[in-house]
Amino acid sequence: MATRHSRSAARLMMAPAVILLLGWMLVPLTMTLWFSFREFLPLRGGDMGWVGFDNYARFVTSSAFWPSIQTTLLIVGGVLLITVVLGVLLALLLDQPMWGQGVVRILVIAPFFVMPTVSALVWKNMFMDPVNGLFAHLWKAFGATPVEWLSQASMFSIILIVAWQWLPFATLILLTAIQSLDSEQLEAAEMDGAPALKRFWFIILPHLGRAITVVILIQTIFLLSVFAEIFVTTQGSFGTRTLTYLIFQRVLESQNVGLGSAGGVYAIILANIVAIFLMRIVGKNLDR
Repeated sequence: MATRHSRSAARLMMAPAVILLLGWMLVPLTMTLWFSFREFLPLRGGDMGWVGFDNYARFVTSSAFWPSIQTTLLIVGGVLLITVVLGVLLALLLDQPMWGQGVVRILVIAPFFVMPTVSALVWKNMFMDPVNGLFAHLWKAFGATPVEWLSQASMFSIILIVAWQWLPFATLILLTAIQSLDSEQLEAAEMDGAPALKRFWFIILPHLGRAITVVILIQTIFLLSVFAEIFVTTQGSFGTRTLTYLIFQRVLESQNVGLGSAGGVYAIILANIVAIFLMRIVGKNLDR
């Protein structure tokens, strides 16, 4: 049992890391809040003074604000749907004994370690290019007209690219959860004559509930700030402008750091609303 002296020593040793972490978070947040109430034009005179809530009003009344919120949530929902469903299927497949199982698992997990910009460039040039891309050659082989993915199916393309990156993460978490399942339950159900589908629905899937919750929570936090894939592929065109990309455009176009900071505050508010919603609706599985 830890004594008072040992607890005090532990807090003392953790204090530098905690202070550094708080500074890492609080300093940028404080600067964002400060600039959001000011008109700061770095290339046109610098700090032009206090403007109150004008930046917030300008940002939220923009015609692109609510569509960007909708696009952000649509990308998050689409990626979560693909990664959770395919992640469960891949985890079940990788849990089966096969030749070269270790190599297969490494290959499945490898895309998670590819940088978003590199991943987007690969998909854009090697797969989705309407002239020389792999998909274009497949379409031509079947006598069909190649699809211009990034303009005709831009939203689906972005979701596909981002889901390809996050699928290994979901698979790894779900595979670990499947391997922790008591095999005796499955053997008993199989001996009682339960078909594979019922074993999955009543035994495996409930066991994966907590792991799926973790996957959803962690991925949502990162997916709300998707930027690199959009910047490399569509640059916000064809209905793919998320809130993060809108903030980037507003700062770049107006050269107004205050306006972009106000957008950043809106992004923080959106992230907290989504996080609270998930913790209340989905996060209940963590207490079971």
